[in-house]
Amino acid sequence: MKMHNPPHPGEVLRELCIGPMGLSITEAAEALGVSRKTLSAILNGHAGISPEMAIRLSLAFGTSAESWLNQQAQYDLWEAEKKRSSLRVRRLSAA
Repeated sequence: MKMHNPPHPGEVLRELCIGPMGLSITEAAEALGVSRKTLSAILNGHAGISPEMAIRLSLAFGTSAESWLNQQAQYDLWEAEKKRSSLRVRRLSAA
């Protein structure tokens, strides 16, 4: 089921995981085994959740990797759908 204007997964991560725990970006990055720059890019919506990051998040927060990847896919599809009308595609059909 498609969501209407889904949030970037970084926003979800910040608001529902890192923020409530009172963690700084540096503390969270260290716990996840990534650089502060990498985590900051995700939290600010400048980078997406990769499969490896999804696994790291699932291990750190007791969630499923699939849930993080699904959030990313929904966000990416929403963004792509906004450009649908500008795509130049010819409909194909069997002869």
